Amino acid sequence: MAGRVLGYLFICEPPQQTIAEIGEALMASRSAITGAVTLLAGHNVVRRTRSAGQRVDHVTLDPRALDPTGFAGAVYREQAELARTALGLLKDGSSERRAMLEEGAAFYDFLAERMPALLAEWHEKRAALGHRP
Repeated sequence: MAGRVLGYLFICEPPQQTIAEIGEALMASRSAITGAVTLLAGHNVVRRTRSAGQRVDHVTLDPRALDPTGFAGAVYREQAELARTALGLLKDGSSERRAMLEEGAAFYDFLAERMPALLAEWHEKRAALGHRP
């Protein structure tokens, strides 16, 4: 449902819609739309606002959705460290569980190393497209 809501918000006119309007357009229940909007808002993909004196919220795309916070290497370094801590706790654990944690730590180390470079590439691409810095 979240994908349907997001897709609709990309194309709807006006760009601000109420929960009821989204539900009607998508032929979905109010509770399904509310749940999807809550999920998307939690990830800064949509914004839910209410004008003074109004009793209904309006939902629109959140400009922060394009903010590349997921490229921060620190988050992945923390995940790698967490996996290594778990490895320390499972000294006598099965080799299968340890192998999974070892691979997880290596994967997060890889992401911590690569994500900042990808972000720099994206900034170059965005600038070449003439979009905001």
